[in-house]
Amino acid sequence: MALSLRSCGAVLSVVCVSLQFAVNGLEAGSSPDCGCSSLNREPSEGKHPSCENPADKYSAVVNEKSSDHDTLSKMVLLQGGWFLMGTDEPGIPQDGEGPQRRVWLDPFHIEEHEVTNKQFQRFTNQTGYVTEAERFGDSFVFEGLLSEDIKSSLSHAVAAAPWWSPVKGADWRHPEGPDSDIADRMDHPVLHVSWADAQAYCQWAQRRLPTEAEWEFACRGGLQDRLYPWGNKLMPRGQHYANLWQGNFPNHNTAEDGYSKASPVMSFPANGFGLYDIVGNVWEWTADWWNVHHTRDHSRNPKGPETGTDKVKKGGSYMCHKSYCYRYRCAARSQNTPDSSASNLGFRCAADPKL
Repeated sequence: MALSLRSCGAVLSVVCVSLQFAVNGLEAGSSPDCGCSSLNREPSEGKHPSCENPADKYSAVVNEKSSDHDTLSKMVLLQGGWFLMGTDEPGIPQDGEGPQRRVWLDPFHIEEHEVTNKQFQRFTNQTGYVTEAERFGDSFVFEGLLSEDIKSSLSHAVAAAPWWSPVKGADWRHPEGPDSDIADRMDHPVLHVSWADAQAYCQWAQRRLPTEAEWEFACRGGLQDRLYPWGNKLMPRGQHYANLWQGNFPNHNTAEDGYSKASPVMSFPANGFGLYDIVGNVWEWTADWWNVHHTRDHSRNPKGPETGTDKVKKGGSYMCHKSYCYRYRCAARSQNTPDSSASNLGFRCAADPKL
């Protein structure tokens, strides 16, 4: 499912896909209409967030104040080379998971885990950066995480996905709304960050977002043509390898993996490249514009379309369950507009090797 928050024009669109899988879990059907086209962001006394790219706005002060990087994530150098991207057995064909194609990547670095609240706080302390969710005044939160006081104050939810609600005062410091905080979650992935917010952080860190191809190469951990970063079995030897939803979505999460919402980074085993939480926990932004049409042509260092309306996100989140959102596979993908934010959306950075 993808939740979209559009600042320029103050239009809110939500693209939700309801998936029902056959017993084998590979045959998916989607609801033809989410009924979301009539959802519009309520004007705030004629005041709307600026359409200026936050990453550009803060680039000068970022370059001046980025000397203290003690809290940055460890980078893992991946040597690249040829790999098989996508799949010929898509779990969700309409997402553009196929066809499988050969892709060459030059060497690149990628962070070993998702950017945490502690790391993002250092960035905002140094730069004064204000996220798009903070400027909008609200962000999407999964209703099952909200307090009764917040639930009673909600005016509406997403019609086709009523477990999602725009919550006033929800942002990276207040993941479930104004009565929540991150005091005991500094080692958790930062949430409610838009693509532009992630871009701004990466510029401050003198890094960048990974391309979709780089992200997928990293996800696969050196394995070829496998569903997950560790192989084809979701729970090898009965062990949980990712923070996902267990139980009946969206009504009851049994939290058999130990977590009913986002977990601290590095809580689950790393993949073959030493990368943590590459699937599950929170969705991760990539640099690429969204496109569902691919060819089998070999390519080198692909970067997706030159323009678009949505950005690719990868990896799924703690809300993913095979009965609804089977997107915690390396080939799986989804999208949001660049200014979208939600309580299950974060990122990690990449970088080019220094010559």
